[in-house]
Amino acid sequence: MNAPRLIEQRYAVTDSAEFGRVAVMLGGNSSERDVSLDSGAAVLEALQAKGVDAHPWDPAEKSMAEFATAGFDRAWIALHGPGGEDGALQGLLQWLEIPYTGSGVMASAVAMDKVRSKHLFRAAGIPTPDYAVVRTRDEASVAAEQVGFPLIIKPSGQGSSVGMSKVFERAELNDAVELAMQYGDTVLLETCVTGGEFTVAVLQGKALPTIRIVTPRVFYDYRAKYESERTEYVCPGTEDSEAEGVYASLAVAAFAELGCSGWGRVDFMTGADEQPLVLEVNTVPGMTSHSLVPMAAKREGIDFGELCWRILETSFEANSEADTAEVPAHGT
Repeated sequence: MNAPRLIEQRYAVTDSAEFGRVAVMLGGNSSERDVSLDSGAAVLEALQAKGVDAHPWDPAEKSMAEFATAGFDRAWIALHGPGGEDGALQGLLQWLEIPYTGSGVMASAVAMDKVRSKHLFRAAGIPTPDYAVVRTRDEASVAAEQVGFPLIIKPSGQGSSVGMSKVFERAELNDAVELAMQYGDTVLLETCVTGGEFTVAVLQGKALPTIRIVTPRVFYDYRAKYESERTEYVCPGTEDSEAEGVYASLAVAAFAELGCSGWGRVDFMTGADEQPLVLEVNTVPGMTSHSLVPMAAKREGIDFGELCWRILETSFEANSEADTAEVPAHGT
């Protein structure tokens, strides 16, 4: 695996006035609208409690043409899914010369595209489950024989497990492909790794502690993420500092390989050999009561309000595509 290639230094803000007038971008028109509204409301309340002049902005209810003349100094992006997490909003804000939180245009687009992310992981030697790219039922049938059952079917450009299925046998394959194709014409067919599910948040160049996810459902799907009270979270998710270091290094490497910056989350599965495999990078993770980044931050002594503040600090960074340099891992 190639070395991680991104160094970030925290731009620390001590006076809320330095942020100016902040738009918390929430809602939108994607399939993740409800989650985004919850995330945005929580972020808005936290920022206002810390004295930030923050205001909600829902692009589904107010036009971005109106936003351009609304007098905002920067944006806290809490829009999940297409339109908010895929580089489209980032590009518009960049054109308007309004700083924003998180990754830049290209990194956001690449991270949202699961197929291209997987290509980059594989090229960089970052371990990831075997996969195939399919666009028709026939292609899926051939790929399934090569990958083997059980397998995971998911759209290339969605988050929060939207359109995702776990397929145990051939009879289930066509329905899973059709579901995924409701969200785009390109589908990722991936080996189903049976083992532990982990996630690692990255904040301002540092990997936070791992979280191990334990769900009674078939996999960590939309309901397990946002609705179930039976999903369990263990933080840190590993039993020793060496294992934590392995996850941290891989998270940083995946984050850097896609050119991401500011903050985000890297998801993993481990197989029988207990070796972590990178699934994907999320550039605008959830910030709801069930969300993972706040859990990891809390373990590091960063409460929710401070986390929202720290993420807003990332809007002072260049929002351009990442330079190539190493990022320090958690605990180093």
